[in-house]
Amino acid sequence: MIDLTEIQPRGGLDFVTREPLPPEKLDSLSRDILTLKKKLNAVILAHNYQVPEIQDVADFVGDSLGLSQQAAKTSADVIVFCGVHFMAETAKILNPNKIVILPDKDAGCSLEESCPAPKLKALQDTNPNFYTVTYINCSAEVKALSDVICTSGNAVKIVNAVPKDRDILFVPDENLGAWVMEQTGRKMTLWKGSCYVHVEFTHQTISRIRQQYPNAPLVAHPECTRAVRMLADEVCSTEKMVEYCKRSPAKEIIIGTEAGMIHRLQKECPDKLFIPAPTDNCRCNECRFMKMNTLEKLYDCMVNLGPRIELPEEIIQRARLPIERMLEISAQAIENAG
Repeated sequence: MIDLTEIQPRGGLDFVTREPLPPEKLDSLSRDILTLKKKLNAVILAHNYQVPEIQDVADFVGDSLGLSQQAAKTSADVIVFCGVHFMAETAKILNPNKIVILPDKDAGCSLEESCPAPKLKALQDTNPNFYTVTYINCSAEVKALSDVICTSGNAVKIVNAVPKDRDILFVPDENLGAWVMEQTGRKMTLWKGSCYVHVEFTHQTISRIRQQYPNAPLVAHPECTRAVRMLADEVCSTEKMVEYCKRSPAKEIIIGTEAGMIHRLQKECPDKLFIPAPTDNCRCNECRFMKMNTLEKLYDCMVNLGPRIELPEEIIQRARLPIERMLEISAQAIENAG
């Protein structure tokens, strides 16, 4: 039994009023979180788009595939998921007997919201030959309707593994789906969904930043529109962005994804300058959902062991199969590459 009766919540700030913590408070709160982690036998998983102070206390920082893999093999009693709601659901699906918590239960995703399970089921019913490849940015209920899950990092491998005699339905990101079609040559029916962050990058804003930094290559996420992808030197997942930036001889690199990625890149490539791709509205681009999580909320959720992710057993069982299928295909691809 975990005894936290002597620890009191500190009260987190919401995204709108979030201000940088004073250094002394940041250090104290970070130390307290690490102490709590040991007391709870917890693991802290953080997406690349989380605020820097959360990334810095996490046991693992990565993209959706990496976080799924870490969640699948963790031996911790408590999984603290610093990301958005669907990511924490994935961890719960893979660890139904563990406590899974996240700092803010309202941290959602525009892609998840674009694809309600009943509407997906209605479309699936129009074609019995559909093989549904579902981007991990979706609800547990949608995962339960899927044949296989994918991430931006393995989507090409997953689609290439689909039986040739099946009609592929790709949901919910149409930009990622269009990029995968370009890479694989597989025809797919695309769900009309998009990430609101990545579609704010435009051909005009990217062209302007490239003119300002003519020697800087552009690395873009495949959730960007085709107009932006055409301008990129590399289109890849956030994890592969790290690999690209480490390999590149360039000293300046433009990053076409959510601005939280810059923190990790600066830590891993301190000798390079990373320029966040701008939009018409701002010099960088932040996801309001990812930034709902704060260090204060992280501390509070560990004290309270909540908000917790709870899912019906039937959904867990059905949603687990396509996630495990994804992990198996990814593992096989790594093995074959070795």
